[in-house]
Amino acid sequence: MTSIDISQARPASTPRRSGPRSTLTRSSGLGLGIAMTWFSLLVLIPLAAVVVTAAEGGWGAFWSTITNPQTAAAIKLTVYTALGVTAVNVVMGPLIAWVLVRDRFWGKSVLEVMIDIPFALPTIVAGLVLLSLYGNDSPLGVNVANQRSAVFLAFLFVTLPFVVRMVQPVLEELDQDVEEAAASLGASRLTTFRRVILPSLAPAIAAGAALSFARGVSEYGSLVLLSGNLPFKTEVTSVRILSSIENDNVAAAASVATILLMISLAVIVLLDVIQRRVSARD
Repeated sequence: MTSIDISQARPASTPRRSGPRSTLTRSSGLGLGIAMTWFSLLVLIPLAAVVVTAAEGGWGAFWSTITNPQTAAAIKLTVYTALGVTAVNVVMGPLIAWVLVRDRFWGKSVLEVMIDIPFALPTIVAGLVLLSLYGNDSPLGVNVANQRSAVFLAFLFVTLPFVVRMVQPVLEELDQDVEEAAASLGASRLTTFRRVILPSLAPAIAAGAALSFARGVSEYGSLVLLSGNLPFKTEVTSVRILSSIENDNVAAAASVATILLMISLAVIVLLDVIQRRVSARD
């Protein structure tokens, strides 16, 4: 019988795949540590404190707070209005950004400045402006005071710049030669926008939409004067949180804040998934 060399029969060992090497130097590691510490102090620790405060009374107290009819109505109004405003901004934001980037017209610089007014104005001043324009003594003949449309209008005012300012720099960097090449190959304007422009804009639109929604659900100052804060009609969650604080019920305020945090995170993740699928498909 022929002897078999066992060493030759053994399969060759496969080389181990080394994981990605860290490129952090000592100085960059120190910078990362400082950044994470600063981020924790400003964001993570306060958010954790809110969640812990909401959980102090147990699940029963938490559920009782958020299912309270007045609180539930406020949450529903806030979330639905923020979603509606975000949908409007997703359409109007890129349109305004397109006009600012691709068109030349008189008064363009004035429009650029006006778009940033919601960023610059204190929210209570924005509320006074909206009350003056759309309140009982409206010079425009439009009175939405103490109506649900007042909440929608206030959300629109404060969230207008987010999508515009996120999309605008991306549009400025787009190479128009690609669009011209698509047109020369017979692509219609709609096809060019859907297959060439939209995938490039999707991340910016999603980021602007996430910021728009998050700002909407947390808004207080711009709507407090115009909406009237009427329970079951125009009262939003920020007003409910303030009312709980004034009544020395911090746990209830933290419970409502935790629900808003969870909803905002879910919407942000959903928007991120949508923009990734749009970019991958096209």
